[in-house]
Order: sequence, then C-alpha cells, then structure tokens
Amino acid sequence: MRILGIDPGLQTTGFGVIHADGPRLSYVASGTIRTTGVPTGDLPGRLKILYDGIREVQQRYEAQCAAVEIVFVNVNPQSTLLLGQARGAALTALVSCDLPVSEYTALQMKKAIVGHGHAKKDQVQAMVQRLLNLPGLPGKDAADALGIAIMHAHARVSFEAMGKHTELQRKQHAQFKGGRTY
Repeated sequence: MRILGIDPGLQTTGFGVIHADGPRLSYVASGTIRTTGVPTGDLPGRLKILYDGIREVQQRYEAQCAAVEIVFVNVNPQSTLLLGQARGAALTALVSCDLPVSEYTALQMKKAIVGHGHAKKDQVQAMVQRLLNLPGLPGKDAADALGIAIMHAHARVSFEAMGKHTELQRKQHAQFKGGRTY
C-alpha cells in the first residue's frame, strides 16, 4: 500500500510517500511544496498552490491513503488560524482525490518514530533516514511528512487486526491512540 504523509504549513508543506508491505517499508518520494513566491498577504493564492501541489503529488505517486499532522495551538493565535487554513487546503486536496485520510499529532508521530514525544526535528530526520534506509537526511518538513506516513503504516496494521476481531465503525477505530480517521 502506498501512503502519502503531509506535514502542513502555510509557507512550506512537507510531503512523503512510502510503500508499506506488511511491516516492510520502502521510500518512494518526498519533498516540499513552497508558497514563498506568492506575496504574504495573498492567502487565497497560497492555499491554491498547496491544494494544486498536493493534488499533483497524489497524481504522480498514486497513494492509496493519506495521513496528515493535526495542528497544535501556537502561542500566536493568528499563526494557528493560518496554519489551520493551510491544513484545510491539504485535507480538501486529499479528499478531492478520493483518498481515505487519517490524522495524527506531532507528539504521536515523534513518539512512534523516535520513542518520545518531545523529540527534536534532527532526531526525527535521523530516525526516518534509518527506518527507510535513506542515503542522506531528508529535509525537516519532508522528514515530518515521512514520519506521519510511517506512523500510519504501523497504526494501519493495528487497525486491520482490531477490525478482524470486532466490528468497528470508521470513526470508532480512529480513537486508537487519539488519532482520527475519516
């Protein structure tokens, strides 16, 4: 199964695509979608770049599901609102491609990838490099996106195992470890 991970951001959105074959994971692609060429005040223009960019990534790599990082509350409420809009553009792009979307917090991803929820970005980069056997460190935003995809690959296995033994509604099984699936 191909999984597309998204680390949303208004200026830079990271994406990572992995292939999961049971517990075996392999790297497909990763990168960033940047909106820095658009003036800061042009929010609709930036959101369109994110939307179109994510749709292009999906069309190129043909993922079968997606995982997105859940926004946390910043000290600055305006930044949180802008990040939420970027995240909304990402979710809309994924859903418009008919992908099932799961959501996880950065804390959950860091705990799953590094072993503790307060890991630094360079620790996430190093573990993603090891887990996917990459020749070099991925960029910070791409590493977060790959980390979200890796976490979903492992959580998906648990969801499927739980589904074999009980009848689960889509929203019920998503409460596993606090993540959300739609």
